[in-house]
Amino acid sequence: MKRIILHWTAGRYYPSSFEKQYYHYLIDKEGRIYTGIYAPEDNLNCNDNKYAAHTGGGNTGSIGVAFCAMSGFKSINNVGNFPITPIQFESGMDFCASLCSKYSINITPETVMTHYEFGQKHPQTTSAGKIDIIYLPPYSWVAKNDIGSFIRSKIRWYYTKNSRG
Repeated sequence: MKRIILHWTAGRYYPSSFEKQYYHYLIDKEGRIYTGIYAPEDNLNCNDNKYAAHTGGGNTGSIGVAFCAMSGFKSINNVGNFPITPIQFESGMDFCASLCSKYSINITPETVMTHYEFGQKHPQTTSAGKIDIIYLPPYSWVAKNDIGSFIRSKIRWYYTKNSRG
C-alpha cells in the first residue's frame, strides 16, 4: 500500500452497509473503527472490480479511511447535524498512525492526504472538486488549505507516541 486517503462519508454517525463498500475503514462518532467489505490489499489491483472505490482516479494502492459524519454539510457556517466529533477525529488520527506503521507509509503530502487534496493534485480525475475534508468541526480554526498539514502533524504525533510504547 502506498498511501492513505481520508474522507468523510457525508452520512450519519455509524457506517451503513452501503458505505462499507467504498471505504476500508470507517470511524463512528465514539471513535470505534469498523472494517469495510474490502481489505486494503484488494486495492493493489483495481482491474478486477473487487476493491474499495473511495477515490476516483486514486484507488490503486490507496487505503480509504472515512469519518462517519457530515450529513447535511453545506458550508462552515452550516455543518449539518452530524459534525465530526473530537473523539472520532483523534481516534482516526491514531488509527492512521497505526496504518502508517503497519504498511511502512511515510507521512508526507504525497502519501497521507484528504480526498480534497487528492482532487486538487489530480484535476483530471473524478475526485476533482470533492470537499472531503475541507472543514474540521473539532478544530474549526484550521483553514481549508491547512487541513492536510494539520492531519499529517496529528498522525505524526500519534506515530511517535505509539512507537515509544
